[in-house]
Amino acid sequence: MRILLDGDGCPVVDISIKIAKLYNLEIIVVKNYHHEIYDDYATIITVEPTPDSADFYIVNHAKKGDIVITQDYGLAAMALSRGAFCINQNGFVISSQNIDGLLNRRHLNQELRRKHKKYSKFKKRNIQADLRFEKNLKILIESQL
Repeated sequence: MRILLDGDGCPVVDISIKIAKLYNLEIIVVKNYHHEIYDDYATIITVEPTPDSADFYIVNHAKKGDIVITQDYGLAAMALSRGAFCINQNGFVISSQNIDGLLNRRHLNQELRRKHKKYSKFKKRNIQADLRFEKNLKILIESQL
């Protein structure tokens, strides 16, 4: 089991690396060169800043039993098809049971934004989201060990 993290704009890189160390798991952080991430434990992969280049790297390297950390439901769907487990930055486990609904909701929201030119503001991240992510990532890892 390895952890592959979609590092572009991800607020839980440090937490993920800390947990990978705790469980002695390999962690691969994939980011484009617009983001600066350094760590002595993690493998940092830098890809071109083209759309979805980090996603394609992750999908092409994800194996059955790996954990993919992403907020991108398209990437999650592709990773699930490779037998990986997926979790987002808020600790929500994405599975084959809920991915269709998440993709449908994403599509509907894109249509609404395009038609009505309305964009929602993201809530500021809080400590509870970090704690929920940490707890659920540990549960996910322990359920597979």
